[in-house]
Amino acid sequence: MPPMLLGLGLPVDILSTQGIMVMLLVGYAGAMWMFLSSAPKVYTVMVSDLETARRFYEGMLQMQTADVPLHYYYNYEQTLGTAAIDPVFSSSMATSSQPYNSPDGLWYQLKKNTQLHVISGASRGHRDRHRHVCFDHDCLEQILMRVQTRGVRCKIRRDTPLNFLVKDYDGQVIEMAEVAN
Repeated sequence: MPPMLLGLGLPVDILSTQGIMVMLLVGYAGAMWMFLSSAPKVYTVMVSDLETARRFYEGMLQMQTADVPLHYYYNYEQTLGTAAIDPVFSSSMATSSQPYNSPDGLWYQLKKNTQLHVISGASRGHRDRHRHVCFDHDCLEQILMRVQTRGVRCKIRRDTPLNFLVKDYDGQVIEMAEVAN
């Protein structure tokens, strides 16, 4: 059997140590690709009160809770840091009950392969409103669509960046705001 050629044109015997290492690396790359391509898309919403958010998403919007995706255990998204935090977030993020760099928080299934990660850390809004802040327009559009299909009263204040108000069961106003990067 003729030797296999690598990308550089170097001959490699498939049963040699080098050939076995190449096959192992190709297998590992394929496994990692399968793992990462099957991972759900995750949107993150930062809220001013986690318990109010739980009642809103589970009660009014009837979202199903979801397990923390496996790729969050590897801490890849949280390594982005907090250097570019927008001023709408409270300065007491470090003292919040849910640390920013933790996979903790609330996890909901938004769509088939899309999850919503709700974490604390946003400041209270105008008139001491609960605030839900997101950097992703598509995420807030999906939440708004869910609000409208559930018959929850809402008031769209602005389309770009998206900003709307909803009332929860207790009559408290929740401001849903997109923050532009």
